[in-house]
Parts: sequence; C-alpha cells; structure tokens
Amino acid sequence: MNPQKTGAQVAPAQAPAETPFYITAAQAAGWSPRTLKYGDTFAVLDGRGDIAAAPGGSAGLFHLDTRYLSRLEVQMQGTVPLLLASNMRDDNLALFVDLTNPDLVSDGRILLEKDSIHLLRTVFLWRGTAYQRLRIRNFSDRPVALDLSILFENDFADLFEVRGSHRELHGSASARLHGNHEVVLSYHGLDAKLRRTTLTFDPAPERLTTNKAIYRLRLAPKEMLRFFVAVSCDLTQAQPMPFRRSLIAARRERRRSARNQTAVETSNDHFNEILCRSAADLAILMTETPQGRYPYAGIPWFSTTFGRDGLVTALQMLWWSPDVARGVLRRLAAFQATKTDPRADAQPGKILHEMRGGEMAALHEVPFGLYYGSVDSTPLFVLLAGLYFERTDDRETITELWPNIEAALGWIDGPGDPDGDGFVEYKRATEQGLANQGWKDSYDAIFHADGSLAEGEIALAEVQGYVYAAKRLAARCAQRLGHEDLAHRLDKDAQNLAAKFEAAFWCPEIDTYALALDGNKKPCAVRTSNAGQLLFSGIARPERAAKVAAGLLEPHFFSGWGIRTVAAGEARYNPMSYHNGSIWPHDNALIALGLARYGQERAIATLFEALFRAGTYMDLRRLPELFCGLRRHRGHGPTLYPVACTPQAWASATPFTLLEASLGLQFDPFKREIRLRNPQLPPFLDEVTLRNLRLGSSSTDLRVRRHRDTVSLETPRISDDLSVAIVFSP
Repeated sequence: MNPQKTGAQVAPAQAPAETPFYITAAQAAGWSPRTLKYGDTFAVLDGRGDIAAAPGGSAGLFHLDTRYLSRLEVQMQGTVPLLLASNMRDDNLALFVDLTNPDLVSDGRILLEKDSIHLLRTVFLWRGTAYQRLRIRNFSDRPVALDLSILFENDFADLFEVRGSHRELHGSASARLHGNHEVVLSYHGLDAKLRRTTLTFDPAPERLTTNKAIYRLRLAPKEMLRFFVAVSCDLTQAQPMPFRRSLIAARRERRRSARNQTAVETSNDHFNEILCRSAADLAILMTETPQGRYPYAGIPWFSTTFGRDGLVTALQMLWWSPDVARGVLRRLAAFQATKTDPRADAQPGKILHEMRGGEMAALHEVPFGLYYGSVDSTPLFVLLAGLYFERTDDRETITELWPNIEAALGWIDGPGDPDGDGFVEYKRATEQGLANQGWKDSYDAIFHADGSLAEGEIALAEVQGYVYAAKRLAARCAQRLGHEDLAHRLDKDAQNLAAKFEAAFWCPEIDTYALALDGNKKPCAVRTSNAGQLLFSGIARPERAAKVAAGLLEPHFFSGWGIRTVAAGEARYNPMSYHNGSIWPHDNALIALGLARYGQERAIATLFEALFRAGTYMDLRRLPELFCGLRRHRGHGPTLYPVACTPQAWASATPFTLLEASLGLQFDPFKREIRLRNPQLPPFLDEVTLRNLRLGSSSTDLRVRRHRDTVSLETPRISDDLSVAIVFSP
C-alpha cells in the first residue's frame, strides 16, 4: 500500500496464530509435491515417491481426513537414492520415479559407483490402498550386494492437526507384526473408532520390524528384481488385490468415467498440455458417492465434499460434462439442512458448506462434521439447478430436486435475510464457526476502505448477484413445471433485488460496486474482484458493467497473470495474501463468463492469454488454487503461494471455462441447437476442435478457426436432429 496515495490507516492485523483453522506454512512453495487420489483416499509424496512428513508439511497417506501413513522412505545401503526423474502419468493415475544409487563409500573407498543401480518406483491408489512396485536392476558389470530398506511410521494425525491445529489429548496407538510379511499400525481414537494401517510386503523381507523392512539383495550383472508394498487403510479383506490386477482395474474405471465427456484439442501444444492436466486433475478429484459423481475441492486440505466448490466446479464443467452437475445437486440435496443447529450453522433449507470424517470433527473439536457456514452455497445450488435444466432439459432430475430448490429459496427469503431488507447476509452462529462465510473466507477478507474489518451481519456483493441469477433461473424452471404464480413472484423478486442492489452497492467514488455492506448497511467501498463476479450473475446495469470490466483490466487490478482479488492501493492489499491481492484462477474464470455476458470479447482474450501464460510456467502445467498477485515481468513466471492446493477442482476447470467464454457457447435443448455467441479466439490459438459435444442424446464435432478478428466454423460430424449456429449480437 502507498499511504500517501490512499491516505488510509491500516487496522492492526489479527495474529495468524489466533485465527481459527489457519493453515500453517512451513514448507517452501518451491517444493513440488506429487499427489494421487482415489475416492476418499489421497497421498502427498515428494519427487522421489517418499512420504517424509515434517512439521507444517502436508506429506502423507490420508483417508477420510486422517493421516494413515506419515513416513514411507526407501533407502539404498542406508542412504537416500539420487533422483533421476519423477513423472505423473498423463491421466494422473500413477507416479513413476526413476532413482539410482549415489557413490557408496566406506573408509574413503568407493564400494559402488553412482548410477550403477536403477530403481523404478511405480505408485498408485485404488480402493483405499496405496500400491507400490519397486523394480531394481543392476547395470554394473559385476555382482552387487546391497541392502534395500523401507522405513515407515504413522501418527494417525487428524487433517486439521496436519494443517496446524493443536490438540491436547489423543487416543492410543499400537503396532504389531502379522507373520513375516505384514505390519498393522492401529489407533483407538477418542471418538471410539479403530483406525488401522496395514502394510503388506511381497516377497517377505529378510528382516521386518514395526517401522522397517530390509531386503538383503544379491544382484548379478543386469539382473532385475521386483518388490511390492501395499499400504491399506482400514483393510476389509484378508489381503489387498495384487498390484497388476489393481492397476488394470483402476485404468478401466478411469476410461469408463470419461466415456461421454467432450474432448478438446487445439493448435497450441502447450495449451493442450494444460487441458490434458486439467482434465486429469478433475478426474482424480471426482469421487463416486451414493448420489453420483462429486468433485472434491482440492488436495491436500479440501479433499472432501464442499458445497460451494462442488457447485462452482460443476457449473464450470456444465458445457462439456453436465452429468457432474446432476451428482453435485443430488448429493447436496441429500444433506440439505432440515433444522436449526447453531453449532453447525445450520438452518432449514440451507446447503452444506463442508463435511468431514476425521476424529476432530466427530468430537466437535472443529465444527465441520456437517457444517453449513456458507452464505453462498444455497443460492449457488438454485442457480446450478436452473443452469442444469437449461443445459439438459432433464425434467426428471429437476422434478426430483424441486422440494429442495423450494426449501433453498425459503432459506434465501427467510433466515438468509434476517433483517428483511432484501439482501442475503451472514453472521456466524457461534464463535467456533467461520467468521467470513463467502468464498473469501479469511478473517481479514471483508474490510472497509480504511482497512477496518466489517462487522455485524454482512451482505456480500457477489452473493446478491447469485441470488438474482438463482431467482431468475428458478422462475424459468417453475414456469416449465407449471408453477405460474411462483414463477411470476420469483421474476418480480429478482427485479426488485437488482434495483435495491444498484442503489445500495454502487460506489461512484471508486467507479465500481462495494465489496459488501456491513451490519450498519455501510458499504465496504473497496475495489475487489467480487464486482467482476457480478458480471457473471447479470445483476449489473450494462453501463456500470462496462466500467467494472474496464477497471478490472487496469494495472491496479490486472497483474499480467490475471485479475487480483483486491486492487493494488487498497488498505489491505497484499499480493502474497490468501484473499487480499492474490490471483485465483476460478475467480478469473467466472469473471470471464461475465465479460462474455456483457459483450467484452477483447477483455476475455486478454484474461485468457494471461492465465494461459501463467499455466505454462506451473509444475505439470497445472493451475493451482491460487498464486501471488505480484506484477508480471518479462522473462520469468508467476510467484507461487506456499500452501495452495494442487490440484484444486475449480482451478482445474478454469481452462475449460475460459474456452467456453471465448467461444460464447450456449445450448438450447428445446430447439436442438448449439450456438456460439460472438465467438473469438485469443492470439495464441489458431484452431480449436471439440469432439463429442453433446446435447441430450445427440452430439457433434466442432472446429473453430481464427482469422484475425473473426472465426470460421466447421462441423465435421453432427447428428441429424442437431444444428449449430454462430450468432453475433451486441
């Protein structure tokens, strides 16, 4: 901040140590973890394929919000192998690590030269088990005697402990050998639940203890041996399935899950790599639930059902994989609150914020077992339901969900608007809950121009936009389902909200909308990206939307890598913070959809190019949850944020959303038509091909080519009952 420019005084910052649910950062952002996930199990490994948990680090094998293994390291002759390469499969199914021996020295004499032994580790997860194959080969010209050691241990830490929460009391842990090939680590939690980690070695090692397995190898020249380790979380069968059979089964499952998705290919190889990684990340984050497929929010901190994240991700995926929205809506409907519970911030009709399965949640040491402290999940639920209906014409699903939609609308007009002023507001029900309950939920994310934190019942700008869009879409649903009176009322409510919103939130002194209204209805006159999300919802007047769009691309907002959450020069601006100046890909993606709504095609191209360039610098071509908002400089990439989740679902969906906004994709299941409204391609893309783009039971392949400032369209394949059109409109 430049005090001379703003004249603002920054309020004292709350100490992070006193902030509930603060995620500690002791691991440098330069560390590039390797992440694997299947269902409710995920692993965070280092480049060597090891699990080496350290204070403040996120390494481990986790299952249902508990760390089931905190250490698993491979050593050669008591030393750490040298890393040659660490590669994820393109589909994220497995990690392949190439290792070799360092120079092994004794009494100043080299016993074995480096690069004599090759060790290939293959690691993957399937059905609660981490499988690992160690293939070791002697490339030297003489026999080699070598000890291969596998060191392991566990703390059964709750995920919130790993994140930095302190606990005074724990349950009891034990370890025992089971024959000469198996170790069982057990933990009797204070929640009366028994958790067990079972390590199975094949073949049996020469020596096995409760924290180490040792193989004494004798390798002839060019000889190769294989060893298998399976680490199972709460094993329910006698033995885990063999490595190869499990890997084949996992591959088949992955192929089945992607069978009906649209495939995208472009003329830019780097962008193809970003799309490939994004699709693979979404595939591993996708979790089969009793209600359908659900995208878990992110690894490592948010690998569970999150309402807001799941809804936004499903919205982003709607154009190319609409079945995800159906699973998200059904799952959140199944857990919709039916009673008031202050401890869970629950009220009838409210949609879930998050759910957790760990010991601390079960003991209410954290409130997140089933937690409803989110002000935006409920309107986003209604909004997604309406968009899903318009995308698919799936009357059966919407009819099934209609009681949940009506209950959500009841919360919006009832408990969600406690003072009856027409705006949806939040204030946590207990001191244990989240202080801020929008997507920017840091303790200091909602503030006034002088830096003072907003207090009281807070009405966020973008939430009013979500409510506006939700009611308009719900009105169209009601009309189609024959609820004429309700449709009329919802349309009128949306119009009234838009008028009230303009009067209360527009701040002429900053030429944009306020971040929020505090409990005294005083606007937080701060320039933030929240105003950009208003364009997505359509609540902004066209002339004011144009001002917002222009402002978002000025240097105080636009870093060159994307739009910052808070503009430079604002009192709490900090480009290295979580929510006050950083860049969130999903935030930029929703803004891009808003720019498309208001005909800002040039702005979309600028934003698209910025995030594409950022992605080319990221490890594995993977956009993280967020990165720092420091200004772009020629010749080097963006600055990473230390504890960002990678992968994160809505960040992974962002490249597809940017493509949707750029092409102006619209679907009309009633006319059996796919439209491209004001399509354009950014300069780094000359051609885009969409294969198996579906509308109901029909599908088409599209090819869009850029010709300077315009595009051409081809349909190499199209169903007879389907039409595709380019529409140009103001």
